[in-house]
Amino acid sequence: MGPSSTPDDRARAPFGRNLIAMVTPFTPAGDLDLDAAQRVASHLVDAGADGVVISGTTGESPTTTDAEKEALLHAVLEAVGDRATVMAGTGTNDTKHAIELSQQAEKAGVHGLLVVTPYYNKPPQAGLLAHFRAVADSTGLPVMLYDIPGRTGTPIATDTLVRLAEHGRIVALKEAKGDMAATTEVLARTDLAIYSGADEWNLALLAMGGVGVVSVVGHVAAAEYAAMIRAVDAGDLAAAREIDRRLIPAYQAIMTRTQGAIMAKAALELRGLVPSRAVRLPLIPATEDQIRQLRTDLQEAGLAP
Repeated sequence: MGPSSTPDDRARAPFGRNLIAMVTPFTPAGDLDLDAAQRVASHLVDAGADGVVISGTTGESPTTTDAEKEALLHAVLEAVGDRATVMAGTGTNDTKHAIELSQQAEKAGVHGLLVVTPYYNKPPQAGLLAHFRAVADSTGLPVMLYDIPGRTGTPIATDTLVRLAEHGRIVALKEAKGDMAATTEVLARTDLAIYSGADEWNLALLAMGGVGVVSVVGHVAAAEYAAMIRAVDAGDLAAAREIDRRLIPAYQAIMTRTQGAIMAKAALELRGLVPSRAVRLPLIPATEDQIRQLRTDLQEAGLAP
């Protein structure tokens, strides 16, 4: 968790419980908007998030420069680094570049790294082992692996995760594979802290023994996810289910109408938190029709902008 958490909290959930994979705000001209980034991060933490992930896919990391990534980290750390975990997405499909980004993030002062499976080049499992170990060896920061084969093309096999969990700095897994049987086995065979990496599986993974979420829908539902986590901790699954089901329209609004970053930014614009819903190509901004549907969906979820 963030710097204010207790040792027991950090042992169970090393990066917090309710993290947001944060968007990267741009000006209408497409330039980095650091003021808006600080405003969004502060809003999310005020709303109930205890961590933010900067420069993940939702943060449009494929289309931001290394210098922009560094500037974002400094800005967000200044805004919320004393009261929430700030993580840097540093994974790429080039081990050398991932190491460079990880070392840059460490110098900036982040609390941890999110390292996604190398994408497109489809390395074998032995290559994944070597890649993740090399990145984890390159800094003194704790690492959360990110398994999302729907985007990367390559799953991290259970046996590979078991071997990676032996590394002292590889402490968590952002799970977006959707293989619940495999996740159960990872929970049984390792001490990795499991975080849900797909909002539709948040409740299921928490109920299975996951420690938290890394959410996109949390841009509009940080307080609701914090309440869901508290309900699961208290053994009140009925209350947790009620929250999960009420948020179905929000999940549909953010994650199914088009790409998640597009709609998360549109929702923040509706709430006056960013001055522009601009994204960088190959993403395109939400259309007016999509904005109208977004308003309806959020109202149905009880999250009227």
